[in-house]
Amino acid sequence: MTNDFEVVVVGGGGSGLAAATRAAQLGLKVVVLERCQELGGTTGIAVGSYTSSGTHHQKVAGVTDSPADHEDDLTQFAPPEIEARNNKSMRTFFLGHTARTHQWLESMGLRFVGPSPEPPNQKPRMHNVIPGAKAYVATFQLELRKHGGVIHSGVADTELIIEQDRVVGVSGVLRGEKCRWLASRGVILAGGDYSSNPEMIARYKGEQFGQIEGINPRAIGAGHRLAIDAGADMVNMDVTYGPELRFVTQRKQPFQQWLPTTGWRARVLGFIASKMPNWIMNRMIKRLLVTWQHPEDSLFDDGAILVNRDGDRFVNESNWPDREIAVADQNEKQAYIIMDDRLIQLYSVWPKFISTAPDIAYAYVKDYQRLRPDVTHLGASISAVAESANLPSKQLRLAIEESDELDSASSRWAVLGPVKAYFTTTEGGAMINQEMQVLRDTHEPIDGLYAVGQNGLSGMILWSHGLHIAWAMTSGRLAGESLARANPIKIG
Repeated sequence: MTNDFEVVVVGGGGSGLAAATRAAQLGLKVVVLERCQELGGTTGIAVGSYTSSGTHHQKVAGVTDSPADHEDDLTQFAPPEIEARNNKSMRTFFLGHTARTHQWLESMGLRFVGPSPEPPNQKPRMHNVIPGAKAYVATFQLELRKHGGVIHSGVADTELIIEQDRVVGVSGVLRGEKCRWLASRGVILAGGDYSSNPEMIARYKGEQFGQIEGINPRAIGAGHRLAIDAGADMVNMDVTYGPELRFVTQRKQPFQQWLPTTGWRARVLGFIASKMPNWIMNRMIKRLLVTWQHPEDSLFDDGAILVNRDGDRFVNESNWPDREIAVADQNEKQAYIIMDDRLIQLYSVWPKFISTAPDIAYAYVKDYQRLRPDVTHLGASISAVAESANLPSKQLRLAIEESDELDSASSRWAVLGPVKAYFTTTEGGAMINQEMQVLRDTHEPIDGLYAVGQNGLSGMILWSHGLHIAWAMTSGRLAGESLARANPIKIG
């Protein structure tokens, strides 16, 4: 079966839905092809922060800001050796468009609170969508449907259709039937990152990292594969955010996932959130901290140890990334953090904390006990916490007694876990130009092929909360507008 469209979007996450929505708003005939049954991608499981300068929210808060100031601050986030690989011209271009994208998002009914600080940003730039990132997904779906856009989920075996060196469509299998979706203006790659593709991780980052999982198990690099097959210039494919240890997430959805994301209820919720005192917002953010943020490295520098499910210590905890590689080699890829009374006291008050969003909220031992009792086990003896965490008491005691860091005679113990090693995201992608067209290594565009979000990072380093979502939304908007300007071709 062959279907004719002007724009075919491969991927139904935040960037793909943004691109499809903007193209449909501008009158184009659009189809979204999503591999999974559920839309949203990594955006759908994120907190939803959107980082930008020059927004209406900043002006209301009396914050004077500019993309140039934002760019200066961004140079301080990544390690110098990673920042040195940044595509400065593209990142500057991107930052100059984030405020307009934020305005576009609000025009569709999305509501934000903020701006909130995030050092080393010298000005508050983080805007948090209400009630969470699923609001982006729901809003785009409604807007896309309103403008006649088509969405297909569960599309398998996607391949680019190339005729005379031009990408003219996508083939795939939908509900068991082979299909072709032709695009007279262009195909947009929006398939997310490759953090859960062990072959790609091993190929580009190193074999030793191949056992480490991505936070989003569906991020398998589908869009990257299509870009590579088309001859795209792929850059920074070895750069990843992580690996880092994170607590295994709860099975139940956090409360904010159940809150309304569209309609008058969402607008009322946004108004209420904008009037909330900071201490209430901080409590909400703290709940997210214990789910999403990683335990601080200082915890291990101060003497906490890691044991596996057999109660055995297996690594020098202070060595990154050897620590994460070793955790991924354990049974079920899991480990547990062991703390004695000294560490419990140390990590119960400022300036020591288990996890943090700097200058916003800090999570201590008591916060984990209250908000994540599933990963927090406290007791007066080693045997008590071992039983609570389902660890072998004898082996755990032996690991503690053989350690130089912990006091085996301690009157109080904590086991935090399980933890696993994860890649948060991968930072490699296709080089693109300011029209979002994918480039070959000769710097010439591949006719008919565009990329957004993680597929089209173009060498940028975006190591700041809220920047990946800002790029997903901004690149999507720009791609939709670019394709509206493109000349359609006759196919076949």
